[in-house]
Amino acid sequence: MNWIPLESAEQVKEIKQQQGYSIIFKHSIRCAISLMAKRKVEMDKDDVPHDLHCYFLDLIRNREISNLVSESFQVHHESPQLLVIKDGECILDQSHSGISLDEALSVLS
Repeated sequence: MNWIPLESAEQVKEIKQQQGYSIIFKHSIRCAISLMAKRKVEMDKDDVPHDLHCYFLDLIRNREISNLVSESFQVHHESPQLLVIKDGECILDQSHSGISLDEALSVLS
């Protein structure tokens, strides 16, 4: 899995306009639960299709982008949080201990 840093409003706009699937992982470096969720996701990284766009959002550095993601994809802000985006719409929203990359990948068709 190659994380793409999510750092701009332009990137959020591009994700909203993309066809196909993307994943956004929202992470707080100040949160132990978020660190555990990130490790859990990265343990399953070999199962991620190579053409899947996987975005990593550092909430501490990019809080305004996190707010934009919540607004753009109509999800409540959580940290940590994993979103699966299909054709510009959020089709799966996981947070905290409910984050499962295997489950997220199972919705890709």
